[in-house]
Amino acid sequence: MRVIVNELQSLKQRTGIGHYTAELLHWLPSLAGSECIEGFPTGWVRRATRLCFRAGGKVAQASAARTWRSKLTGCARDRWQDFLNRRFRQVCAAGRFDLYHEPNYLPMPADCPTIATLHDLSVVLHPQWHPADRVKRFEQQMPEVLSRCVHFLADTDAVRREVIQHLGVAPQRVTRVHMGIRPDLRPLPPEIVQRALARLGLPPRYLLCLGTIEPRKNVLRLLKVYVSLPASIREKWPLLLVGGWGWNAEETAHYLHDAAKPRGVLHLGYAADESLPALYNGARALVFPSYYEGFGLPPLEMLACGGAVLASTAAALQETVAGQAHMMPPDDDDAWRAALLRVTTDDDWHRQLCRGATAVAQPYTWQRTAAETFQVYRQLCEPTVVPQRRAG
Repeated sequence: MRVIVNELQSLKQRTGIGHYTAELLHWLPSLAGSECIEGFPTGWVRRATRLCFRAGGKVAQASAARTWRSKLTGCARDRWQDFLNRRFRQVCAAGRFDLYHEPNYLPMPADCPTIATLHDLSVVLHPQWHPADRVKRFEQQMPEVLSRCVHFLADTDAVRREVIQHLGVAPQRVTRVHMGIRPDLRPLPPEIVQRALARLGLPPRYLLCLGTIEPRKNVLRLLKVYVSLPASIREKWPLLLVGGWGWNAEETAHYLHDAAKPRGVLHLGYAADESLPALYNGARALVFPSYYEGFGLPPLEMLACGGAVLASTAAALQETVAGQAHMMPPDDDDAWRAALLRVTTDDDWHRQLCRGATAVAQPYTWQRTAAETFQVYRQLCEPTVVPQRRAG
């Protein structure tokens, strides 16, 4: 069996899909034995692609993001993507692969059986949360993706049901494979945490909101709720935002600068992987008010660090952290305000939220993710192999 995996997302500044791709390619080779699991790109193409992504990221972070420089970079990136598409097709043909796995929705051109991971359907079900060009690209390409792919993976049963219901995919063509948690995300000694926070210039205690700042993450509502808390709470428990700016975040950025920062909100920006264990461990609670998630790594990562979680009732989160996290509708301001007050003032309740947290997170490992994904590969390449049934 020969499988090729597109690892382009792991070469960018990593968020959920980048981590997913990187962890699959870390664990799959050890499961494959003599069988071939190969990533694309490799060699000089890989190095050049990483440089291209890095240059594009620096332009996107500039204050004048719509300047001629960003347009020039976008044009160069498009040309490079055209080259990658041609190169990938050549590699697939030369390698005679039995299967191509696309970890990021829309496969590249290839003449071999294809499997794609659909992490969520927000671009289909909630197009208002995405830029128009992304929505258009999905509308144009999804019919071909649905007919071309021999199988799909979904991060949760909630997304699997959406794929079946809204895209009309037969149930036997969709397998749920949960994401995992890195082993370095675990409870840490307080002295190690405080040294790490000091290096980052952060206070010793805070509430944490982690994720890309974009409409579906519901950060603006959280900021307004937090600002309404008594000054004594905000002075003792600042709200720390960790995450880069996503699409259509201008209103949130203005509110953060004008109203929230003067009232106890800090914005660290994107945090490197090595900083996350200390950031989770140092937080009184993770606050995760997202309207919609395909999986939602931060709540489980916080639980893996032994922490308290306040989360929305998004379907995927109910699948993974219900029973441990305190969950509320994402648009219930009064409930979020009450929860923030309680988690910062009621030590007994805080200890209750933390009790048993690591046990809930323990089954979610990237090794298991890779093993279940490999089982799907085997099923597709060797149809006599019967996979374990998935719930949903």
